[in-house]
Amino acid sequence: MKKSIFITMILTTISIIFFSLGMCMALIPEWHAFRQGIVFGVIGLVLGLVTIIVYRKMTNKTPIEISGRMILTVIAGILGTLIFGCGMCFTMIWNNMILGIILGLVGIIILLMLIPLVKGIED
Repeated sequence: MKKSIFITMILTTISIIFFSLGMCMALIPEWHAFRQGIVFGVIGLVLGLVTIIVYRKMTNKTPIEISGRMILTVIAGILGTLIFGCGMCFTMIWNNMILGIILGLVGIIILLMLIPLVKGIED
């Protein structure tokens, strides 16, 4: 295993642990740790961004260029995930099956649109 892959794996694991623990702390009311959870979640996000920078530096890749297409891709991914998650909440928590299924399908369609957006369509 290359050194860059190993370091990336360690940093990614640490950032995911911080982020997931922070989200649990913030979203489980019995823990009474909302503010601490937000802090842990932000630490996890920052470590994730640091991981990307460190990996790209270690593999001698150019910095990520921000373009309109990349911003559209990120917005579509976030929007599709949120709509899909809302559909799951409607079906499993609020017992509204019809609206939940419709929202879930809309979210899946938006997420499927990411494939041609990222990869492009070829003959």
